[in-house]
Amino acid sequence: MKKQKVQQLRRIVKGHDDSMPWGQEAHLKVGSRLIQLMIESAYIQPPTDQIGDGPPDIRPAFVHTLKTITKDTQKSSRRYGVIECDPLVRKGLEKSARHMVIPYLPMLVPPLNWTGYDQGAYFFLPSYVMRIHGAKQQRVAIKRASRNQLEPVFKALDTLGNTKWRVNKRILAVIDRIWASGGHLAGLVDREDVHLPEEPQTEDEAEIQKWRWKVKSVKKDNSERHSQRCDVELKLAVARKMKDEEGFYYPHNLDFRGRAYPMHPYLNHLGSDVCRGILEFAEGRPLGKSGLRWLKIHLANLYAGGVDKLSYDGRISFTENHLDDIFDSADRPLEGQRWWLGAEDPFQCLAVCINLSEALRSPSPETAISHTPVHQDGSCNGLQHYAALGRDKLGAAAVNLVGGGKPADVYSGIAARVLDIMRRDAEIDPEINPNSMHAKLLVDQVDRKLVKQTVMTSVYGVTYIGARDQIKRRLKERCIIADVPQLYSAACYAAKTTLTALEEMFEGARGIMAWLGECAKVIASENQPVQWTTPFGLPVVQPYRQLGRQLIKTSLQVLSLQRETDKVMVRRQRTAFPPNFVHSLDGSHMMMTAVACKEAGLNFAGVHDSYWTHACDVNEMNRILRDKFVELYETPILENVKYLIYMLIKPYISRPPLECNCFSWF
Repeated sequence: MKKQKVQQLRRIVKGHDDSMPWGQEAHLKVGSRLIQLMIESAYIQPPTDQIGDGPPDIRPAFVHTLKTITKDTQKSSRRYGVIECDPLVRKGLEKSARHMVIPYLPMLVPPLNWTGYDQGAYFFLPSYVMRIHGAKQQRVAIKRASRNQLEPVFKALDTLGNTKWRVNKRILAVIDRIWASGGHLAGLVDREDVHLPEEPQTEDEAEIQKWRWKVKSVKKDNSERHSQRCDVELKLAVARKMKDEEGFYYPHNLDFRGRAYPMHPYLNHLGSDVCRGILEFAEGRPLGKSGLRWLKIHLANLYAGGVDKLSYDGRISFTENHLDDIFDSADRPLEGQRWWLGAEDPFQCLAVCINLSEALRSPSPETAISHTPVHQDGSCNGLQHYAALGRDKLGAAAVNLVGGGKPADVYSGIAARVLDIMRRDAEIDPEINPNSMHAKLLVDQVDRKLVKQTVMTSVYGVTYIGARDQIKRRLKERCIIADVPQLYSAACYAAKTTLTALEEMFEGARGIMAWLGECAKVIASENQPVQWTTPFGLPVVQPYRQLGRQLIKTSLQVLSLQRETDKVMVRRQRTAFPPNFVHSLDGSHMMMTAVACKEAGLNFAGVHDSYWTHACDVNEMNRILRDKFVELYETPILENVKYLIYMLIKPYISRPPLECNCFSWF
């Protein structure tokens, strides 16, 4: 009978074409069955020293259950299938991240040049020039675009992918020592969880509620720590794997807006200070006179704390006044004075301390070889693009689009305005204005760091809720408000005040954002997605469509799949267009700069609005990136948008294109 079943199975399999894709439904059914087999066959037994004299405690490692979940923001509840793992399994998983198989590792040879939508980058792994995430119209738009149209994009991605990197072994050794001793230093997460607070022995409902808030907060912190620990383990696993390689490469692709990203997700230069400290250019170049100067400026920029807002001469003086600290940091990073730990980006700062100390101790500092990438960052880059779009001279001065002896600091300007509002509110009687108490509490806490993230993301469509959460995190870091509800209320007030200050100071940018939003509303109201072509030739289609559900019965449970419908989300299309459009512009500028730097013989890496090259080449890169920014905005971008809107809506309605009364030249 068994032989007959095998023969029947072979006939069934033979009747199917295995070259054809399975489809999503088949994937789900097979995947669910494999999970079910794992649940049925995977068991766990605690170590013998934990069970005493009792019988062996053998229990399932995984359990499938159905749970009803009610979210805080929703009144209705939903039922979900959950795979729960035994506590021993979870404890083991914390230590297993370093052993994960990571398919898209950095490449040891240059990646394949891009020649099509799915042709380029990795030799054998599936590679796509854009991260579509299931958006069919975007995939169709990319595939329909001609090779000539996409050639500049391919060339830019090839340039980024051919930059050769290596591991800075000295920095990796320092990180390994800190991590082995428990972390919790230089921005690394603590390897231990926070202990849960003990339940108070009282019947006072207020005290019990406070305890519940604290328990909820601690559990959230511990969950975040777990995620961060896994992330660090993955980064270090890749660094250890690559540390003895002469060099490696990061193939790049795009998101749908045209921003470039390395395809390897963990240890790359877009990552945290840990990643950036570990990575350096594989090719070394002599510093030269200008390179030595830029290395000193770069160290001051990384140390930050207000030093990065001094003039260039002021930043050089800061570095030269701390040479003893720099030498001590390089020689004894963990045993010495640990000056580098005071930096905003400590591991990058330590890497520059090592490089600079080697150069200054050599007989000829200017001929010393440097592998350190030196960054040139945009000053609130979103506002820079809006100032250029609107030919806004005042806005341009605020975000350093015009020259000056000392860099302007838009974040400090916003912080000063927020402080003025809070001081005014603090003087009002709390009976008249409830915000008075919050203002008195926060008036000594207002600085550029408190508002920076909100200002930075304001031009990318940050909402009030997003701003509230950003400021709440900053306040929580300072530990000035222990009471959780009071912290929440204070963050709400600070977020509203910051957004008010932004609207007052950047009226022109808000006007352009509003106009772009209205353009998107007109298009989306005709059930069309907003789409445009970037100045670099990349077609962009906003993917926001209403989702439908498809139910698929599997061996475990009925699964509900989300699928795109033909109806666009009008509100989402509207709110997302201004930030997505600006992202497509900064992506175009970065790719234009990358290609030009390659042609000039520079090593180049880009992190959105942060451009990296060798210290000796910073002056040349500075010239190129400014030339390309001017070249980008010599084109009539907003006029092209106005014409595009008209052409998109012309088949549906007869109305003139929307006027943008923010600009006299428009």
